[in-house]
Amino acid sequence: MPRISGYAARFGDVTTIAGEFRERLAKGAFARTLRERPDVVMLLDHDSGRVLGRTSAGTLDLREDTIGLYFSLEVDETTPEGQTALGTITRRDVSGCSFGFRVRAEHWDDGGRQLPLRTITDVDLFEITATVFPAYPTTSAALARSASDKSHDARNASRRRAEAAMRRRGIL
Repeated sequence: MPRISGYAARFGDVTTIAGEFRERLAKGAFARTLRERPDVVMLLDHDSGRVLGRTSAGTLDLREDTIGLYFSLEVDETTPEGQTALGTITRRDVSGCSFGFRVRAEHWDDGGRQLPLRTITDVDLFEITATVFPAYPTTSAALARSASDKSHDARNASRRRAEAAMRRRGIL
């Protein structure tokens, strides 16, 4: 089955929320919820009627690393949602992510001359979503390439180089 992977959230990146305040996620913000929460779903555009996968079914893998909240989704091509996700993400019409959560811990900096800055240090995570308008523009979603795809590309590149060399020598 094809896989879509990327970052639903990235640590340290600052974004503006509704023109009212700036926000960033601290490293470790997802650690507790990933340990304690038995089920997180992946949706299309925060729509609970368009489920792409879930951790309890083994179709969605989530982990926190040094960059942020990484995901890998096994896409079901037999569903309309899976087909839509594959099509729009492969074409790069959709290339970002968002997440549904409740803040458990945060701290604020008044911002001085800038908008106040909220740093989220702990969340209850309910869902991640592939979306065309992510709150954090540095998130990502892309078709994960398999080892056989990469091997095929390498063979094609090698063949093209060999053919170009033969053309330069007048063989082709």
